[in-house]
Amino acid sequence: MGVKLSTAVVETPLGQLRVAVTEAGVARIALPRSSGSGFAGWLRNMYGDAERVPWLPLLDKVTQEVTEYFANKRRDFSLPLQPLGTDFQRAVWSAIADIPYGETRTYSEIARTAGRASAVRAAGSATGANPIPILIPCHRVIAAHGKLGGFSGGLDAKRRLLALERAATAELI
Repeated sequence: MGVKLSTAVVETPLGQLRVAVTEAGVARIALPRSSGSGFAGWLRNMYGDAERVPWLPLLDKVTQEVTEYFANKRRDFSLPLQPLGTDFQRAVWSAIADIPYGETRTYSEIARTAGRASAVRAAGSATGANPIPILIPCHRVIAAHGKLGGFSGGLDAKRRLLALERAATAELI
């Protein structure tokens, strides 16, 4: 039996997130700024032989947790993730996933944590290739000297996500 794949749209303050899940985990989240053809093309390239099903139960949990995150009711996600990438990309994404809510790290810190301190540009490329933004919080990765760097959803979305987290953590002080 092959992989089953289902997609949905989740409404957020940033706009519509396009989500793809398998029975094993969240495979992809496309931010509003990214093109629909990019999402569909990525799915064809990565999961071309998957059986498309109308709904997998994990989509309900993704919708719930993402909605709670944007309502400042969730800081950590409990969703199983299934990011497809190279060993180095997965090491970078793991380092990013470990960044605490409301905090940031630089690309050089991520490269070091991923085991290749001199591979700062490669860590930046791997960050940009993150297939599951927000859940793997690449918006928390910034350039040296506090500059934002890039973000697949655009810099405005990155600013908004960082502001959301900073406001929520400020309430705890």
